[in-house]
Amino acid sequence: MPLENRRDVLLSLATAADRLGYDGYFLPETWAYDTTVLLAEAAVKTERITLGTGILSVWNRSAATIAMAAATLASVSGGRFVLGLGASTPQLTEGLHDLPYTAPVPRMRRTLEQVRALLRGERIPLAVTSGARPLKLNVPAVPDLPIYLAALGDASVRLTGELADGWTPFLYPRRCLADGVERLREGAARGRRPERLPIVAPSVPAVVSDDPAKAREGAAWFVAFYLVSMGTLYRQSLARQGFGKAVEAVLAANARKFAGLVPPDAEELLEELIVFGTPVEARRRLARWHEAGAALPILLMRPNLSGEELEYTLDALRPRDAA
Repeated sequence: MPLENRRDVLLSLATAADRLGYDGYFLPETWAYDTTVLLAEAAVKTERITLGTGILSVWNRSAATIAMAAATLASVSGGRFVLGLGASTPQLTEGLHDLPYTAPVPRMRRTLEQVRALLRGERIPLAVTSGARPLKLNVPAVPDLPIYLAALGDASVRLTGELADGWTPFLYPRRCLADGVERLREGAARGRRPERLPIVAPSVPAVVSDDPAKAREGAAWFVAFYLVSMGTLYRQSLARQGFGKAVEAVLAANARKFAGLVPPDAEELLEELIVFGTPVEARRRLARWHEAGAALPILLMRPNLSGEELEYTLDALRPRDAA
């Protein structure tokens, strides 16, 4: 997750996941290391696992820079790269990149369409400096490189269905996945490809421990951190989905000082947003995500775990066919 900034740990996690049979390894870009550089290093240290950005913000880089990074990572990894894009949050966009967070859905559309064109080997469809001579990349085309979008609101989920290959929502309630898939269908129909829905790949925090109380504590920390410390985006999204009272309960429990608390009257947030518990309980909760329609749930690890704790979590949730 974003607070993890130990480069050696991030890379060892990639090699361990590769060894244990996981399908993919995704890294978010926030306010620490350059994710594309780390993924290039992971590419030469792994053999089979898919590598992806989970996600790159459409505000951090130009579409051309994103396309160059994607083409490079596709080459370095031998075609094992997935490009994950998203609008990120107002707090990060404005507080780190000094850019106004305005009209995120049009920004995602423009960026995705420009990146697609460049990866196909075409000239970029200019949208701002339209009087300039459009250029193209001087690298081999990678027209089939998968692009996933992180989307929460209905408009951005429809955009995902229209243009993307995968959907990676974060802090999106499990019971709402079916509604999200309907929005994907609407977008796919708008994009004249109703038969081709994006892969549903929600990003889901995971906390595993032999002690159920410790696992719940870690799950509560995840929910409280994102609702209290990461601006209003996730609060508003969950309120729209019917969890307003639970969100308010979490905010109240952490009002005086952040304590990572989720009170009993907000327990549903833990069940809807997190995979947690003992290994048996966590696997049961992960299975519910698959049953709800998640084809490729992406498990978000806590920061500052020891190597033994990370290995324990990975081993507990490893794919059954690789066990």
